[in-house]
Amino acid sequence: MLLRWPDSRIYVRLHALLRSVAPDAGEKMKWNTPFHVELRFLFAFSAHKSYLNFTPNTDGLATFSKELESHKTTQGSLQVRYQDDLPEDLIRKIAEYRVWAVRKRHGK
Repeated sequence: MLLRWPDSRIYVRLHALLRSVAPDAGEKMKWNTPFHVELRFLFAFSAHKSYLNFTPNTDGLATFSKELESHKTTQGSLQVRYQDDLPEDLIRKIAEYRVWAVRKRHGK
């Protein structure tokens, strides 16, 4: 799923990173946004005019609040401007936490 923007590489990298963290998760399109679901919602991501959103939910972000201090966040989302580097290590940690939290909640 490539976008027609020159910055689509960051979107493709984010998608690949999330698939590597949750390879068994299903992808469902909701509100024109890919949702990754395994037992329940794990995370979503979306592209916008000048940034992309990674949305793990508020708990996923709150757990990493110290590490997110230098990044723009909204309620439940991390925003990454296209001209900035994708914080892949941080996103991976948050995504791995979400997979762990959902599996733990469901006894997996």
